[in-house]
Amino acid sequence: MTAPAPAPARPAAASVRPRRLRGLAWLLVRQHRAALILCAAVTVLGSAWMLYQRAAVLDTLHSAGWPARSPDSLAPEAVNRVREDLDSFGRNLGFLPLLLGVFLGAPLLAADREQGTARLVTTQSVPRGRWLRWKLCFALALAVLTTGILGLLYGWWWRAAGPLAPVDWLSGALFDAGGPVLAATALFTTSLGIAVGVVARRATTAMTVTFLLSGAALFVGDVYKGDLGTPRRLAFPLGSPEPPALEQVVQVDQWVGTASGRLYGWGTCVQDASPEGCRAARGIVNSVWDYFDADQMAGMQAGAAGVLLGLSAVLVGSVLWWTRRSTL
Repeated sequence: MTAPAPAPARPAAASVRPRRLRGLAWLLVRQHRAALILCAAVTVLGSAWMLYQRAAVLDTLHSAGWPARSPDSLAPEAVNRVREDLDSFGRNLGFLPLLLGVFLGAPLLAADREQGTARLVTTQSVPRGRWLRWKLCFALALAVLTTGILGLLYGWWWRAAGPLAPVDWLSGALFDAGGPVLAATALFTTSLGIAVGVVARRATTAMTVTFLLSGAALFVGDVYKGDLGTPRRLAFPLGSPEPPALEQVVQVDQWVGTASGRLYGWGTCVQDASPEGCRAARGIVNSVWDYFDADQMAGMQAGAAGVLLGLSAVLVGSVLWWTRRSTL
């Protein structure tokens, strides 16, 4: 009787590399990998560009004689180039929160509800509340990290230019793109997009409505951001040169006034047949400026960031409240 032939050895199973991400973290990265890649690319390329531009700005200024020479004695071409580069890149950064709100926030939940992914995920072993928290934290953290890094580097680049940076920081790009305002704005627009997406249920509709609402909100904020601080006032003799303290300030309003402090509009007596006699009759002897100084910018930026963070918290809370009481 012959012994049975031994069974052929099975090939060793190919070793499977364990995933570093599991559960909802893996799902979110797989589902939103395009947004992750784009945000990472924008952050890396934007950071590299600002590092290069900062070095180029310093080389240009040093070759022109700064800081040994005063800013007024430098070549106007060099000064204008520094200011135009800072302002143009800052304005481009200002569009980033709007794009994040439209392309990251708006479709975050709207696309899942439209395609049925939300119902599929929440009918598995994942509770609805946990899934929502993961989705919201993922989108908001991605928006804040992207804009936070770029905003810090932009502020670093701007401070390197010193007194040669654009003077009108309030209406220019410096206020919106430097410091905490850029990240806070991105947090607000992304939260707004998520809230609109929950109500709209359609990704395309949510993106369109988010674009319109975010644009309107940013416009209103730009109009009223001067109310975040109290302008300072300085009076000096009418007709005399402006004091050195007014060289690097943002002018808010201009008046003419009497020695007792009474103010008149700047055009008072200008159209009169005898402007000097008209001013003498009214006792007008001073030119008066209302202005914001550079040391007020940080406090006003903190105030703007606080308002945006508060609005974002309200929007996120509304999203959690709404989704817990409605069907996905």
